[in-house]
Amino acid sequence: MKLGEIYELAVRLGVQADPRGEEAVRRVLAEDQKKYNEMKEKERQEFDLERLANPYSDSRILNGEKDREVNSILAGIDIEVGEVLLADRLRERGQAVDLLLAHHPEGKALAALHDVMHVQEDILAELGVPINVAEGIMAPRIGEVHRGLMPLNHDRTVDAARLLDIPLMCIHTPADNLVTGYLQDLLEKRNPSTVGELMDTLKEIPEYARAMEINAGPQVVVGSKDRRVGKVFVDMTGGTSGSEDAYAKLVQAGVGTIVTMHISDKHRKEAEKNHINVVIAGHIASDSLGMNLLLDQIAKQGVQVKTCSGLYRVNRE
Repeated sequence: MKLGEIYELAVRLGVQADPRGEEAVRRVLAEDQKKYNEMKEKERQEFDLERLANPYSDSRILNGEKDREVNSILAGIDIEVGEVLLADRLRERGQAVDLLLAHHPEGKALAALHDVMHVQEDILAELGVPINVAEGIMAPRIGEVHRGLMPLNHDRTVDAARLLDIPLMCIHTPADNLVTGYLQDLLEKRNPSTVGELMDTLKEIPEYARAMEINAGPQVVVGSKDRRVGKVFVDMTGGTSGSEDAYAKLVQAGVGTIVTMHISDKHRKEAEKNHINVVIAGHIASDSLGMNLLLDQIAKQGVQVKTCSGLYRVNRE
């Protein structure tokens, strides 16, 4: 496959699995196109043209031309300077690495991570929170994340890949959309009655079973295994953790249990205050599941896949 074809496939799969629905995503793209059309020339020079085709600012080709041929991928949850050097070492030993594929964003994709958090506004609205309330809840948190990203050395890994001439791409929200849809569908089909039954369902998934072996598997952090589940919200996409103010609104919308990758203590206390069960499925295991669903589709095209940096490979094809 060409590098650009892999990128387009990832974006397409992310849109298909987007919890907002494909129509809502097309509306976002149309709004960005309208903004661009109305911009002055100076503003257009600063505009990221990828936004007109890719609604996920945290997923980008960071190094390499779109027409580069890719026969072998080294994929990982975090691709940083160490993994770039690992790829170069593998090449020295005769193992092909045509692309470094990261899950977590680097470079300009990391700098724009906060922008995808607007996805959470629509997800809250779908769950029954009024959209004006959802936007009001999320605005301070998006600003907080944006300010937190500003001091980072965003291009450190990108520079290493550039100097060693190794193509680098990160796919974040599309993979998170895939794991969100996979788990939401599975839990709706299984319809677990208790939190314990929900946990058992998660542990049947190979990525979570593997995580249990290394003491990083699913855990109940609010509630107990005997508690009834109620309405389940799989909260695994939208950039990073949202606002702690959302829990009071979620319980009003009927949510009984949240299944998520990770949770801060501040958020956990708010969930506990509002009597919402919280199951931490596991961060790296969940990221592995989302990436595996993407890598399966890439591997079907004949591309060889090697993994590193915590990505536990499971082929479902």
